[in-house]
Amino acid sequence: MKIDHLGIAVRSLSEALTQYEPVVGGHGSPPEAVESQGVRVSFLESGESHLEFLEPLRPDSAVGKFLEKRGEGIHHLAFRVPDVAAALANVRAHGGRLIDEVPRVGARGRTVGFAHPASFRGVLVEFVGAPR
Repeated sequence: MKIDHLGIAVRSLSEALTQYEPVVGGHGSPPEAVESQGVRVSFLESGESHLEFLEPLRPDSAVGKFLEKRGEGIHHLAFRVPDVAAALANVRAHGGRLIDEVPRVGARGRTVGFAHPASFRGVLVEFVGAPR
């Protein structure tokens, strides 16, 4: 299993990209609204994985609440998996809690599923399927 991306909650995509792009190299992807999660995202390539910057579309979204409670910073760790449903089932089989009982469509049109932070020592874990 490889790391697909590291999600970073930010108040402003443009400000975050202005800060990260010259250091990491490259340019962030065009912003994409993921209405179902209440965020606007941009991905910045970093080696074989990416940094995903998440800006809330509204204060009551999960990322909006995260920013209010914790401020900007690391939001989640995402692993690339061949089968998101199987990865979620594996977490459940080992006594873990899930946020998503079944996979759903996330950013970049990929299938995703989240495991509850209680299952991974306080880290929100996302499983991401391969591009279609």
